[in-house]
Amino acid sequence: MKGMRKYLWWGTGAVVVYLVYLAVSLYLLPPVDQLKDRRVNLTIQVKDWHGDYHPLVVGPRNRYWTPSASIPSEMKWAVILAEDASFYKHEGIDVKAIKAAIAYDLEKKSFARGASTITQQVAKNLFLSREKTLTRKAKELYLAKRMEQELTKGRIIELYLNVIELGPMVYGIGHGAQYYFGKSAASLSPRECAFLAAMLPGPRVAYNPYKNLGKVLKRSNMILKLLAKKGVLSTAEYRMALAEAPNVGRMQKKVDETIKKVEVMANLSSARAAEPPEPEDEAGEKEPGGSAAPAPEPSPLPSPSPSTSPLPSPSPLPAPASGNAPQGEAPAQGEKP
Repeated sequence: MKGMRKYLWWGTGAVVVYLVYLAVSLYLLPPVDQLKDRRVNLTIQVKDWHGDYHPLVVGPRNRYWTPSASIPSEMKWAVILAEDASFYKHEGIDVKAIKAAIAYDLEKKSFARGASTITQQVAKNLFLSREKTLTRKAKELYLAKRMEQELTKGRIIELYLNVIELGPMVYGIGHGAQYYFGKSAASLSPRECAFLAAMLPGPRVAYNPYKNLGKVLKRSNMILKLLAKKGVLSTAEYRMALAEAPNVGRMQKKVDETIKKVEVMANLSSARAAEPPEPEDEAGEKEPGGSAAPAPEPSPLPSPSPSTSPLPSPSPLPAPASGNAPQGEAPAQGEKP
């Protein structure tokens, strides 16, 4: 009996110490009210695909920064409907999603599902590390609640779209639009908006368009369908978007450049350097038989598989109501996405 009481006291003491530590950690978190100023600039650390950290400016000093007014409403709604459909209903935390995630994680005995809202993701990206711990999660929830109290929904979605990862050291919708399509975010078509939103769950592997173009196209079709159901796109706009093939020529060019770099590095290897020089004639030119065969042209990106064919056109929908899409601020009272 005495042994049980001893362990009980030790356990209670550990819990009290942790709660004190957590309270102090929350108190020391940076204030979020500074984000109300749209001229503010923050420098955060982001990780490249080799695991190294680099500074990233979040704010107008970043040349790719895209203010809310310049982000197409289709882009805003694409990420909301695909990532956090209850964005305009919750206050930073989706309780239902958290309960479902906890049940799933307990079943799998791991932190497999996060159930983070867009607001939580902004809090994590701006102020926290990527470690999966209860302490970090508690900080994330606290910051998300504070953001919802201090910031408008429009400001939160603006911050989110300017820090999302879309490629190798490609952060933010402005950089993503230039990197993949060679244009500004304001010029993105509905198909291109859906294409970028489709990459968000895993731009490094699962939804990397260089590796899984068909998978990205299939998910972008699903997002376009959600936009049509919501009324963000009319029936005619939806069909036009489905018929549009994203211009992946820039992606093919980047793949070709990568292949060329690999070839150049291969030619500079020690094995190549150890080869004897090719014979030259008296004029100093290489003999005809000494030149290497030209390198084969890299194969183009594969066209999408049959599974990525456009979804069937839906039944006619009414044209979207005026002001249905977000314009950088929260919708009028009573409006739900």
